[in-house]
Amino acid sequence: MLNFLKTLFIKKKPVVSAAEPVQTAPLTDEQMGSIEIPHVYNPPQILVGTSQSVGVQRDHNEDTLYALSSVLAEGKSAVPFGIFIVADGMGGHQYGEIASGVAARTMSEYILSGLYLPYLSPNGSQAIESMQELMEKGVREAQQAVRRHAPGGGTTLTAVVILGEQVTYAHVGDSRAYLVHPEGRLVAITQDHSLVRRLVELGQITEEQAINHPNKNVLYRALGQTEPVTPDMGTRQLPHPGGILICSDGLWGVVPEDQILDILKKAANPSLACQELVDAANQAGGPDNISVILIQYL
Repeated sequence: MLNFLKTLFIKKKPVVSAAEPVQTAPLTDEQMGSIEIPHVYNPPQILVGTSQSVGVQRDHNEDTLYALSSVLAEGKSAVPFGIFIVADGMGGHQYGEIASGVAARTMSEYILSGLYLPYLSPNGSQAIESMQELMEKGVREAQQAVRRHAPGGGTTLTAVVILGEQVTYAHVGDSRAYLVHPEGRLVAITQDHSLVRRLVELGQITEEQAINHPNKNVLYRALGQTEPVTPDMGTRQLPHPGGILICSDGLWGVVPEDQILDILKKAANPSLACQELVDAANQAGGPDNISVILIQYL
């Protein structure tokens, strides 16, 4: 992420009188290496990194992550496309794993069949429905699949679809999606559906008290619950340049945002950044499974 978090500054050239002799000298290797030449990517591309760990204190993994990216360059148009999902399962060794896996697979399949495949067809533009409508239906399908295949289990689901420069997300639970801005800001675009977050919003506890609250893992909205689930939905523009971070609470719950940003700034690419984020969570105690997806838009 280092490349897109840097800003290129161009200093004004000093005005030289015509009467003054102009002196030139070849640049040293060190000076040449410090020059950044902006590169235009054609077609636009999505660079993706992922990483996952069971953590230090768990003996099995209940998280599922899914990442798919592609680009269709045709004539004068070029549209990058991607589906990215993090699901954090709950309900014990068997049902948590099944719930998160079923949810991620069902959601991705629904988006692929309803959006991606029609988009690739010659007359696909007439077949594609609203992105948010499609994703909301996908969440409903995932909810039914979890109830059917993992009774008694549950899972979070944070799904992001990138189409061109547009980001659409559907969210249930307490996994998170952040926009990563080039000036060094993380902006959460999802809200946690947890009891503790609700208490903070109501002013009954502070952010500091929420960190170690005994009920911090209790969710009031998750796939698998008996009542119908309504996801949070939204559409944003991708930062230019910039990216998106999607993660389970195994990362954001133990690694402070300033440390996350520091890792993003220093890492050479999204894959290394994801691995270093997972390492940081494990070094902080690794109390939970950790899943991270980092998307860079070029």
